[in-house]
Amino acid sequence: MRIARFVHQDEPKYGVVEGEVPAIENGDWDTTGLEIAVLDSDPFFTPAQSTGERLKFDDVRLVSPILPRSKIIGVGRNFADHAAELGNEVPVSPLSFFKPNTSVIGPGDPIRLPAISEYVSYEAELAVIIGRVAKGVKAENAFDHVLGYTASNDVTLRDIQRSDKQWTRAKGFDTSSPLGPWIETSLEVDDLGIRSWVDGELKQDGTTADFIFDIPTLIEHLSETITLLPGDVILTGTPAGVGQIVAGNRVDIAIEGLGVLSNPVMDA
Repeated sequence: MRIARFVHQDEPKYGVVEGEVPAIENGDWDTTGLEIAVLDSDPFFTPAQSTGERLKFDDVRLVSPILPRSKIIGVGRNFADHAAELGNEVPVSPLSFFKPNTSVIGPGDPIRLPAISEYVSYEAELAVIIGRVAKGVKAENAFDHVLGYTASNDVTLRDIQRSDKQWTRAKGFDTSSPLGPWIETSLEVDDLGIRSWVDGELKQDGTTADFIFDIPTLIEHLSETITLLPGDVILTGTPAGVGQIVAGNRVDIAIEGLGVLSNPVMDA
């Protein structure tokens, strides 16, 4: 099931996206065949029923499919090629960091570049949405605690990341966590393509098969010391090909089965 959050006629709503996910070319896709079956409530925390109303996908304004009520946890250097391109060693255990929920934006919302940074970078990533409380979870049971998946962009102030020596400001600034366009609750994640484009030029082309630490390993590792709550988001790392974005660019991120997450880039 593909769950979307959107605004229609100035009202926030939830719905189920129906129709075949169209082919994606240079970050563009034709969504005219998609529809949304409107739900009567938030399906993440309450039983939701269809209202019977159906809307064209293109007639609504999508927002982030979830706003984490607790936390976003990012995982750094989870692709060997990405670690290498930045001159870093592959970690021996998952490298994690926090991002606040104030960093979240949705499809079409602008990434705003803080004046303090001279080098801002995109990072296409698969995001995992936690569906059940997870504490001390073993890898073999990890997927029991997953609600679904969405596309994400772990936007990074690369120069600030280097100068601060830790990543709170560099990866947690406002608008640094685009999520969307929907959450897919049924998805095989062993070998999903992850691609990004800047202004239609392909920049990243990787696969989750190249994770250093797979999703069950990440959930086990994190839940050893941190309680993961429903609605929490885990960003699982980015493949090689990251680079600079500037005002006027558009970043498109596509993950198989999850459509396209597009965001313009603007000065703050």
